[in-house]
Amino acid sequence: MSDHSLERFGYKQELSRTLELRDLVIYGFIFIVPIAPFGIFGHVMNASGGMIVTAYIIGLIGMLFTAISYSQMAKEFPIAGSVYSYVSRGTNSFVGFVAGWIMLLDYILVPALLYVVGAFAIHDIFPSLSPVFLLIAFVIFNTYINIRGISFTAVFNRWMLAAELIVLALFLIVGVIAISNNVNGAVFSIAPVYDADNFSLGLIISAVPIAVLSFLGFDGISTLAEEAKGGGKAVSKAIFIVLFVIGSLFIAQTWIAALIQPDPQQFSNLDTAFYETARIAGGGWLAVLTAATTALAWGIADSLVAQVATARILYSMGRDRLLPSALSRVHPRYKTPYVSTLLVSLVSIAVGLAFMAHLALLTSIVTIGALTAFMILNISTLYYFVIKKKSYNVFLHILSPLLGVGVVGYIWSGFEGYTILIGAVWALIGVGIYYLARRRGQQVNMEI
Repeated sequence: MSDHSLERFGYKQELSRTLELRDLVIYGFIFIVPIAPFGIFGHVMNASGGMIVTAYIIGLIGMLFTAISYSQMAKEFPIAGSVYSYVSRGTNSFVGFVAGWIMLLDYILVPALLYVVGAFAIHDIFPSLSPVFLLIAFVIFNTYINIRGISFTAVFNRWMLAAELIVLALFLIVGVIAISNNVNGAVFSIAPVYDADNFSLGLIISAVPIAVLSFLGFDGISTLAEEAKGGGKAVSKAIFIVLFVIGSLFIAQTWIAALIQPDPQQFSNLDTAFYETARIAGGGWLAVLTAATTALAWGIADSLVAQVATARILYSMGRDRLLPSALSRVHPRYKTPYVSTLLVSLVSIAVGLAFMAHLALLTSIVTIGALTAFMILNISTLYYFVIKKKSYNVFLHILSPLLGVGVVGYIWSGFEGYTILIGAVWALIGVGIYYLARRRGQQVNMEI
C-alpha cells in the first residue's frame, strides 16, 4: 500500500491527486509571498530598532523547528487536515479538533487580511477605485479559480510567482547599485543584523511576531497531501525547500532595504516604508512597481492559496462530521471542495469589511492563531513519537519539538493581553462546538 493511500485512515480518494513536487513548492512560495516583507517592512524596522534582519532570522529558526514537526507528521499522516489531522491522530480527537479550530483563527481570517491589504494598495495607486469594490472583486475572482480545480490554480500560481521574483530581482539589483553609489549615504554593513549601540534582545523579540507574519503559509502545503502525487513525503520535502529559499530571500531584501534607509524615524508612513525606500534607490518607477506587485501578490496570489488551504481544513473537519457535513461536498466535475471554498469567500468579505479600519488587530489575531497551533503540533509530535511509538530519535522527535515549542512560545509571549484574550475566547468556542458535536452523536475515533 502506498504511503499516501487514504484507505488505511478510513477515507476514500475524492480530491484530484495531480500535484507534483514543483506545484507544492510554487504553492508554498505563493502562500508565503517572496516579497512579503514589502508590505510590513516599516513596522518591523520600527519595532526592531533597525535590526530587521535579526528579527527575520529568529523567526526563520522558530519556523524551521516547527517545520520538522510538520514534516514528521505529514509522512505519518498524509491527510488534508494538516494540524487538525496530525494532532487528532497523534494524541486524540478532542485535542486535534481544538488545535484545528485554533489554526482556523489564522486560516479563515488570513484571506480577509490579504484582500484588504491588496485592496488598499491598489486604492493608493488608483484612488477612484473603492477598496470595498476591490475587495469583493478579488474574492469573486479567486473563488472562481479555486472552484475550477487545483491544477488550474497551480498554473495561475506559476505566472504570479514569476512576476513576483522578477520584481524582487529588480529591487535587489537596483538596491545593490544604489548602495555601491552611496545613495542616501548607504554603505554595506552588518547594522541590520547587529547594531552595537542600540542592540537589545527584548527590542528585537518584540518585532518578531510581526516578522513571523511573512512566514505564515509554509504549513499550508500540508493541506494538499491528498492532492500531491508523492503524498506526505512530497509535502515534507516541499516545506523545507520553501522555508530555506524564502528565508534567504527575506534576509536579502530586508538587508538591502535597511541599508538604503537605516532610520525608521525617517519614514513618512510605516505602511508605505518599503516603497519610500524603493523610491530612494531607483526613483518613482521602482516605488510604483513594488507597490503594485505587493497589491497583486497579497490581494490575488497569496489570498488565492490561503483560500485553498482554509477550504481543505474545513473539508477535512466536515468529512469527520465535527463541522457540518456539507463542507465536505466535492464538485462533481472539478473535484474541489466547493462548499468550503464558497464559505471562505463569504467569510472573507464579511471580515474584510468589518476590519478595514483595524488591520493591526486583525494581523495580531491571525498570528496568534497560527503560533498557538504550532506549539500544540510540536507537543503532539513529541507525544506521538516518543510516548506512543517509543521512538528515541533525539533530534527529530525530542529536541526539535521542544525547541519548536520554546522558540515559538517565546515569540508568543510578545502578544498584547487583548490578543491573547481573543484567542482564548475562540478556543473556548471550539471546545463548545466539539462537545455539541459529540452530544449529537458525531464521534470520530482517530487515535492510532
